[in-house]
Amino acid sequence: MTGTDSAHPRARFLGLCIDAVDVEAAARFWSPTLGLEVRRSDDDVWLAGPSAAHSVWLNEVPEAKTIKNRVHLDVHTATLAQLRDRGARVIEPATAKQVWTVLTDPDGQEFCAFLREEVPDYRLHEVVVDCAEPLPLARWWASVLGGELEPDGDEWIVKAMPGVPFKYLVFVPVPEPKTGKNRVHWDLEIADPQLLVEAGASVLRPRGGDIRWHVLADPVGNEFCVFTPTADGDSPASG
Repeated sequence: MTGTDSAHPRARFLGLCIDAVDVEAAARFWSPTLGLEVRRSDDDVWLAGPSAAHSVWLNEVPEAKTIKNRVHLDVHTATLAQLRDRGARVIEPATAKQVWTVLTDPDGQEFCAFLREEVPDYRLHEVVVDCAEPLPLARWWASVLGGELEPDGDEWIVKAMPGVPFKYLVFVPVPEPKTGKNRVHWDLEIADPQLLVEAGASVLRPRGGDIRWHVLADPVGNEFCVFTPTADGDSPASG
């Protein structure tokens, strides 16, 4: 096992974001699926849990999903019937070698379900990222979040991430390149986004105009949003 200094992460995890054409349908599905409560404020819809970092923000987008998710969620569940009753569709059943089931939510986004005899109140197990080379990307995110790096076959896992409410960030090798904007991403807070740029991120859109956050991409192009604590006292995590 290799690891980074988890006591001094570069950035603080604020929460997840899911794009959807119909955010109300997404809220109805993901609230019980993740064990979170639906909250609304003005035009915002999000899911709230026991801490601010559990927040899942549901972002309305006009474009329908057309490509496989590059980032997806893995969840705990008691039965697949519960997920189907909420609008999920099974696209790849579990097998003896593959203990999880691949489904899509009402928006068509893939996620994986793990059957459990005892299901925790908070049901997000891990977040999975497809990539060409898992090790360098996992190492980069471990340094940003302050987690520990661990191999798992041809995958690499980041675990023990301070303030991150799910267990693992998993990087999985896939042959296909990234071809579109991710519909699932996470938000971070850091004193100066330039620190992430110096570490290998790129700025896609700086804060200004109608957004109060910076949109960045990691070294292979996965989008994420960055808030700064002094300028963004009303960052999503404060909701």
